[in-house]
Amino acid sequence: MEEQVETAEEQQAAEASVEEALQAELGAAQEEIAQLKDQMLRVQADAQNVRRRAEQDVEKAHKFGQEKFSRELLSVLDNLERALAATPESEETTALREGVDMTLQGFLSTLTKFNVEAIDPQGEAFNPEFHQAMAMQENEEFAPNTVMAVMQKGYSLHGRLLRPAMVMVSKGAPSIDENA
Repeated sequence: MEEQVETAEEQQAAEASVEEALQAELGAAQEEIAQLKDQMLRVQADAQNVRRRAEQDVEKAHKFGQEKFSRELLSVLDNLERALAATPESEETTALREGVDMTLQGFLSTLTKFNVEAIDPQGEAFNPEFHQAMAMQENEEFAPNTVMAVMQKGYSLHGRLLRPAMVMVSKGAPSIDENA
């Protein structure tokens, strides 16, 4: 009888040992599953981020792909404006001026269709992000740091600067020394 009791106890101990081993295996498997789920979520998030970045890159390429081309066309636009400014207004040059003006207007409307916008800051406050100061001059008519004259218009493409406007900025009124 003692043998049966010992055998039963050994059997219970063996079953307990097997149960503990199974519990440990189950815990390890559940931990591995949790780690794999976490890895899977991270991989999915990375893939989604890569997809989103690729979409943004394609959108920017479509939006700003013509930036270099547009920048090169600005010199043509400047030359058309200079041609109008240099041609005297007389009966002999009326047809020429009208032709150049029509070409200029057509060119401007084409650039506008492609979101190239002129920056003409005459009378506005100086903004170093969009304006390049070529000179500063004292002037009573303008407040300090105001654009007095535009030497060359600036242009932007979809809000991104293509070329800054070259401007002359006011220093304000000259100071008068009353003690002199």
